Amino acid sequence: MSRKKVERMTAAMRINHWVVAISMVVAVVTGLYIGHPYYQSFIADPAADKYVMAYNRLAHFIVAIIFDVSSIVVAYLYFFSRFEKAYKKLLPTPKNILVFIAVVLNLITFNRVKKFDSSQADSFNAVYFFVFHLLLLWMLFTGLQLYVHGLESGQSSIGTWWPTLLHVATDWTVGVTGGTFMDVRIAHHYSMYAIIAWTMFHIYYQVWRTIFWQEGDIAIAFGGSKFANEKS
Repeated sequence: MSRKKVERMTAAMRINHWVVAISMVVAVVTGLYIGHPYYQSFIADPAADKYVMAYNRLAHFIVAIIFDVSSIVVAYLYFFSRFEKAYKKLLPTPKNILVFIAVVLNLITFNRVKKFDSSQADSFNAVYFFVFHLLLLWMLFTGLQLYVHGLESGQSSIGTWWPTLLHVATDWTVGVTGGTFMDVRIAHHYSMYAIIAWTMFHIYYQVWRTIFWQEGDIAIAFGGSKFANEKS
């Protein structure tokens, strides 16, 4: 067996990947603090502690914006990327369905059944990442509902149009989650654990592929390429 170098992620895709990863860590740390403060500032002046919550909320809001921009970029690339159009792997074609099943069987049988081309992105990973972006979208709407709830006066520093727009875009989350603002907060909080679980499996699966397939999949996020096996 010989190996061929396969390009899997462009520099822009890798940058976006790590920006999302870092933002996720910051969002989880600050989000947990907002829900239940678990540390104090390291500043000697006790009076400065009153700003800790404000700083956490600011950081949480900023990384949420980064998440949103990243999701818009990914959504665009799904259809218009010149490198790889991910939407093609999401279509429920017979080939994509067969590859999805083959990848799942390969995973649960610990690489005993491998009947698909692992050099390129497969439909299983495409669906898995699509679920991730749906979770991010849900976090966006519920998070903005929590944000606009704090603008009870209907005013903001840029006018009344901003809170009005947010209410129009996110008030539906109240009814979907149970009918109260607290239901939205709980849904937003538990969705965070779903994203953490998603991330844990994502890391596990990349390590799993690297060990079992021996094609260097873990290097894709760092160097953009892997070395797939091919018959000599």
